[in-house]
Amino acid sequence: MNSSKTILTLDAGGTNFVFSAIKNEKEIIEPITLSAQSHDLELCLENLVKGFRLVIEKIKEKPDAISFAFPGPADYPNGIIGDLPNFEAFNGGVAMGPMLEAEFGMPVFINNDGDLFAYGEALSGMLPEVNGKLEAGGSPKKFKNLLGVTLGTGFGAGIVINRTLMSGDNSCGAGIHATLNPLNREWNAEESVSTRAIQREYASDAGIEIDSKLMPSDVYSIAKNEKEGNQQAARNSFQRFGTALGLSLANAITLIDGLVVIGGGLSEGWDLFAPSMFKALNKTFKHPSGSESARLSCKVFNLDDEDESTSFIRGNTKSTTIPGTDKVIVYDDSQRIGIAKSKLGASKAIGLGAYAFAIRSLSEIEN
Repeated sequence: MNSSKTILTLDAGGTNFVFSAIKNEKEIIEPITLSAQSHDLELCLENLVKGFRLVIEKIKEKPDAISFAFPGPADYPNGIIGDLPNFEAFNGGVAMGPMLEAEFGMPVFINNDGDLFAYGEALSGMLPEVNGKLEAGGSPKKFKNLLGVTLGTGFGAGIVINRTLMSGDNSCGAGIHATLNPLNREWNAEESVSTRAIQREYASDAGIEIDSKLMPSDVYSIAKNEKEGNQQAARNSFQRFGTALGLSLANAITLIDGLVVIGGGLSEGWDLFAPSMFKALNKTFKHPSGSESARLSCKVFNLDDEDESTSFIRGNTKSTTIPGTDKVIVYDDSQRIGIAKSKLGASKAIGLGAYAFAIRSLSEIEN
């Protein structure tokens, strides 16, 4: 989605705001970082304006729009941010979008980070990459739908259907964090698929108090025997994380039927959690009669495994003659879904998603 338009972007974290600008799908400046000041609404909004002003000074041209991800709950179409756990100063509705529009005199688009991650991967990442490989391999198969999942402090997701971002009527689309937790029915899914899940499970297995400063990257290092600690407890924490993630993904895949791409900081633990994730995805259902059937109608492939990726791309191409005619239809009867770790990385995918969303929205406004 190349365009000559310049879009200002923001990576909004609870600690820092990272501002940038994108043109023709490329970042055109070195990002600018300011404190989020999440404890003080006035200071937070001041830095928000300051950051975008600094970017405008740096690019030395008039941008066409501002587009970025910001945590919810929110009314994203109206640019109103609600009560935020990681931004304690946000209590009640804060009309952030309208404020920035009034300040800069240009359209402002705000979305959830999971949505923009999925959108970036659908337009510039995993989806076109997989379809390109299928086409190069002579396959008639083409994917149109994608579920993007972010793993970090929370459990986020975004859904793209036929290159269109699904936002939902209440800005609550793809709220995978609030689905049922398969390991503890009293919790939501995020309690077992998040930073705190790794911390809690490690502490429990190791028989120690939960240490909020012991991050999943530390637990990963312990699991890999690169740091002192309880190696088995560390491995178990990622294994349970993968099981919970796989069972949640299975429910989502059943409804969406598309590729799945996984990003976010915790995706770096892929080698530790992916085996249990795929085991959960490939589990069977038991029926009252005693028989069993596959959990999913489609076969799941690990696209980060060379052999599985080759089989996925190859598929099973067939041809059949239309009855009563001499016409032949070529098709692929292998019902399959591919899952992979993001190659773009969450931050870049979110930026590209924000850019693409702004370009599409500006086009709709102009037309």
